[in-house]
Amino acid sequence: MTELIKAYFWPLIGGIIGLLLAVLIITFGFFKTLLVLIFMAIGISAGYYIQKTGILTNVFK
Repeated sequence: MTELIKAYFWPLIGGIIGLLLAVLIITFGFFKTLLVLIFMAIGISAGYYIQKTGILTNVFK
């Protein structure tokens, strides 16, 4: 079973993401889902920036 997951890791991840997007679009609608995805992208970008610069590492030492 582990070998199967290793062999098809990225297709499984893509399937899970597709399933989550489908559920979001069905429950919230297209534009609300798009808004959620935009805010997620902004949050990921901010988190990457914080990690790259180390701003909070110095604050929480």
